[in-house]
Amino acid sequence: MSETARAVQATAPVERRAAAIEAALEAQGWKAGEGIAEATRKVEEEWLPANGARLVAKAWCDPDFKRRLLADGRAAALELGFEFPRHHRHLVVLENTPAVHNVICCTLCSCTAFTIIGLPPDWYKDLEYRARVVRESRTVLKEMGLELPPEVEIRVWDTTADTRYVVLPMQPPGTIGWPEERLAGIVTRDSMIGVARL
Repeated sequence: MSETARAVQATAPVERRAAAIEAALEAQGWKAGEGIAEATRKVEEEWLPANGARLVAKAWCDPDFKRRLLADGRAAALELGFEFPRHHRHLVVLENTPAVHNVICCTLCSCTAFTIIGLPPDWYKDLEYRARVVRESRTVLKEMGLELPPEVEIRVWDTTADTRYVVLPMQPPGTIGWPEERLAGIVTRDSMIGVARL
């Protein structure tokens, strides 16, 4: 067996490595267990795609809110009581139109506006998606079930250390006049990432 194979084989599973880090932090007086429990609660109860769906539905129903959302997404989201970690200094909301379709990615890792659209799905974190959506976005979208007409321009947006993106999907024509709550029910995480249309 090669040295590399032995080194890989000797690596502990993720669960054991995480437990070791938690134990080391606890030994230094940090309350890592409490922090992990609180983060887990937020992921399961607060940081959900339903937050972004509320933003989208309000933008569809309220033109003034939509203007504010497109001008400063973070400030508009704060109006509705949503929170952001300190390093999410900017939230840019990208409006899809009949001529332009926006897609977001993180080529370095898997960053998203997770407090607004929830944790990223597994495919979003996959190296193949992250690399290919930038170079061959039309093909990747088609493989994911979204075939756009050739005349539609596709714009791919890559997150940065302090900027996160959310796509404002086009409102389906048959939903004009629906109340916000009903509209929020049709908005999906994938449509806010830009890999699906509603």
